[in-house]
Amino acid sequence: MQNMRLYSIRGATCTENSSEKITESIKNLMTLIVKKNNLQAQDIVNIQYTVTSDLTALNPATALRKSDIGIDVSHVPLFCSQEPEIEGMLKKVIRVMITVYMKEGSSPVNIYTGGAEVLRPDIVKENSI
Repeated sequence: MQNMRLYSIRGATCTENSSEKITESIKNLMTLIVKKNNLQAQDIVNIQYTVTSDLTALNPATALRKSDIGIDVSHVPLFCSQEPEIEGMLKKVIRVMITVYMKEGSSPVNIYTGGAEVLRPDIVKENSI
C-alpha cells in the first residue's frame, strides 16, 4: 500500500427504534460514506458503531450485513457498543467510525444525517457543497 495511510471516517444518524428504520438508516449513512470517500472494500480495516440505549430493535452491524451499500463488506470486522449515557444527550443516535486506508494527504469526508447534523455542525458545514 504505497503512499497510503490509515484514516478514520466518522458519521452519525438518528433513527426510530425498529429493525426496518435502523436498517434503512444504516444503509443510507454507509452508502453516503462509501460514495463520498470513494471507498473500496479492500480499503476498510474495520467499522465500529455506538448506539444510544433507546435503540434496541437491531444491532447496526447486523443492519449493515443485511444492506447493499455498493461494496461487499462481508470480510470487514464489525463492532458495536452502547454510547455512554450523558445528561441532555441526543436520543436515537447511531454513530460510526470506519478505519480505512486512503492515499496520504486525503481528506476523509465525515457524514452526519437524519438529525445527527446537530452533533457536529462544524463538520456538516465543512462538507456542504
